[in-house]
Amino acid sequence: MPSPTVVFLHAFPMDFRMWSGQLERLPAGWLGIAPDFPGFGGRAPGTASLDEYADEVLARLDGAGIRRFVPVGLSMGGYVGFRLVARASPRIAGLVLCDTRAAPDNVAARERRTLQAARIRADGAVGLADSMVPVLLAEGTRRSRPEVASLVHACVDAATPEGIARALEALRDRPDSTPLLAGLRMPVLAMVGEEDGLSPPAEMEGMVSAIPGARLEVLQGAGHLSNLDAPAAFDVALHAFLATLS
Repeated sequence: MPSPTVVFLHAFPMDFRMWSGQLERLPAGWLGIAPDFPGFGGRAPGTASLDEYADEVLARLDGAGIRRFVPVGLSMGGYVGFRLVARASPRIAGLVLCDTRAAPDNVAARERRTLQAARIRADGAVGLADSMVPVLLAEGTRRSRPEVASLVHACVDAATPEGIARALEALRDRPDSTPLLAGLRMPVLAMVGEEDGLSPPAEMEGMVSAIPGARLEVLQGAGHLSNLDAPAAFDVALHAFLATLS
């Protein structure tokens, strides 16, 4: 029988390397995989659909003979986690939602993504990493751990401009996952960085309150990429959650 499996789902515009530490430190007996979505990690772009991302994850699990799994999705990865719930809820042993939201983009956010995708198609992704690092990482991380900022740069630089543009469109067009929340029957852990300005703790609290039995961990000193900003606290919460499932 395959080992219990954690599927780490990366944020925009990152790739699987953002989860390297979590993969290395998984508790004994657990298998971890971290797929790159189309257009990231050097992959060719896909069709601008989060459903495509979810279908690819399920196909990979099916190919490995893995039936039950635990998605751990951060930001865009959390959106993909919701698409996995919509497609394969009985297969999900537990769900971890990090620095993400269930609601769709509002009109202003949709317009921003459309303009950003057009700009990247016209001019490429030059400068994107420089602009994203302060948004994704907490100030304390940027100041004291420059290697983490370098990792973010490397991941963004490895993404193709067209892949970034199509991901922006996929994010823009994602469905509203709010109707799924009350019906979630698997154990759910949510985590959010205390300093996350993209998915603020107050918004995460509202989402978690709609999920039966869900619990929210606010990670001190962490920004949007909470697993990189506060890896020790992130791992403690994740491992404790996995222990309840095993």
